[in-house]
Amino acid sequence: MLSTPMKLHDAPVFGFSNTTDASVRALERESGANHYERLEVVARTAKGSWITDVNGTTYLDCLAAYSAANLGHHHPKVVNAIMRALVGNYASVISNVVYTDPLALFLSKMDEFVPQLGPRFGKIGNKVMPKNGGVESVETAIKMARYYGWKKKNIPDGKQEIIVFDNNFHGRMITVISFSSQSKYRDGFGPLTPGFVSVEFGNLDAVKAAINENTCGILAEPMQGEGGMQIPPAGFLKGLRKIADEHDLLLLLDEIQVGLGRTGKNFCFQHDDIVPDGLILGKALSGGLIPLSVFITNAKLMDMAFQVGSDGSTFGGYPLACVAGVAALDVLQEEQLAKSAEIQGEKLKQNIMRIAVRSKDIKEVRGKGLFIGIEVKNGDAMRFCRKLLDLGIIVNDSHGHTIRISPPLNISDPEIEFLVECLEKVFLE
Repeated sequence: MLSTPMKLHDAPVFGFSNTTDASVRALERESGANHYERLEVVARTAKGSWITDVNGTTYLDCLAAYSAANLGHHHPKVVNAIMRALVGNYASVISNVVYTDPLALFLSKMDEFVPQLGPRFGKIGNKVMPKNGGVESVETAIKMARYYGWKKKNIPDGKQEIIVFDNNFHGRMITVISFSSQSKYRDGFGPLTPGFVSVEFGNLDAVKAAINENTCGILAEPMQGEGGMQIPPAGFLKGLRKIADEHDLLLLLDEIQVGLGRTGKNFCFQHDDIVPDGLILGKALSGGLIPLSVFITNAKLMDMAFQVGSDGSTFGGYPLACVAGVAALDVLQEEQLAKSAEIQGEKLKQNIMRIAVRSKDIKEVRGKGLFIGIEVKNGDAMRFCRKLLDLGIIVNDSHGHTIRISPPLNISDPEIEFLVECLEKVFLE
């Protein structure tokens, strides 16, 4: 059976089907939830940094699915690993009542890849809890902080509080939207989950003022993506680390968008020479091909909070996802993609700043590595995103006022030149 050639299509087709673009848009509107504002492109194939439509028109993907495609689309090493798993019959979901070697090897590789977290609890290694979408791992981190507050700080169960930050984005499940400062994420979805205190991003004094006898943790994005591509003041993470240590709080960092090489280092927290107590990763963790996320923490903390039956996920860390995860981590290290992001990002940022000096529309350029935001003066970033789309560039707005530039980490020099040329046309002509 395995040697029998597989017939992919009954007729020549570009991508998955011959359905027209108009029909694709109509089917989504009629049968799907209308919860996204779309750009008028129907993607048929994706490879490297490029997306292609049914007519063969190519678009440079400078969004990379909000960092999920850090390795580029369909990286051959990850694709081959997945194909071998499928053909070799070791890809299927397996009950967690038994062990699998893909999970074991992925967990071990993940543990080794991440620096020792929470060293004040002992340099005894990390442990990893695998999940699917990133928001699941965010909620796992919240459970960790609450359990620590109850077990170690003697906070009455139900009274634990976690400090979060204004304009945060950690996902859209009920507990997470409960502490979002965006009303469009919250309105009508109550009752919301209590136990969170939100303060100004980057303001250490506000963090200190929010601490009380029930505070058990701090949850932060080292840099905010959906919050407008915001970079905190120098020393902010160091300050959070110091506060957490002084008040016996767990410092939890969500690096779903900014980790895994995006900002020019494997982890964003490495820019500030600190380590958190818990780390949340996702998106690019499987090369952008299969949902996979993790919550990682000090082994002592993980063993304290999670015992048999206290957590679990049928597809969290299932074999096919783990196979992709192992391959993706190999690519990240072998191809030195963090270094690539540092070099290419600086090159791109300098070019954008030269454009900004001459443009009447650009207010500010900010970012690290290939995590770059272009804030526009009139607050209507999507207008410029649509102009860039007409030139063959896929980007999106962040917080309405900022264009998000976050291409795959292996973007080439000619691709950067093309992007810069398009930005010049939009902002200077």
